[in-house]
Amino acid sequence: MEVILLERIERLGQMGDVVNVKPGYARNFLLPQNKALRATKANLSLFESQRVQIEASNLKRREEAEAVAAKMDGLRLVIVRQAAESGQLYGSVTARDIRDAIRGAGFSVEKAQAQLNQPIKALGTYAVPFSLHPEVKIDVAVIVARSEEEAEIAARALAKTADVEDEAEIEEVEAETVAEEVEDAEAE
Repeated sequence: MEVILLERIERLGQMGDVVNVKPGYARNFLLPQNKALRATKANLSLFESQRVQIEASNLKRREEAEAVAAKMDGLRLVIVRQAAESGQLYGSVTARDIRDAIRGAGFSVEKAQAQLNQPIKALGTYAVPFSLHPEVKIDVAVIVARSEEEAEIAARALAKTADVEDEAEIEEVEAETVAEEVEDAEAE
């Protein structure tokens, strides 16, 4: 089925492109989400007559998404979950949990914007990509910990490793941070 794209869609095309997609994809996703129109002569002429308005509204949405991305830059989310001694979570952290945490931080996002391929099932720090607009993407640091104290330790380790590129150095800095925290706890 041929459709006219009304916005940029990753791995498919740019706004205004006429592409051939599977009928189910068009009927179940592109058309109901207003991301495309059927490629008929009437729709082609309609699109060409309204192209300027569609591009202007897309530009406005992109600018709004860039403003939100600027505010979200450096955002760290802390999600507290129960876990085994090995670090394996008893449940999992899903895109819905991450969306709820971001909403708690004062941002309005949808579950589908979190591009989490599979649920998080272990303690640690993760970079979760968010697609605020087809052309605006940002990574949000998500710290999954057993308690707020562990999350603070992980946040400090993350801050220290922000400028380090080498994986071995990152592990070394994280180990040093944890050792410092243990020493501080024993001193008290």
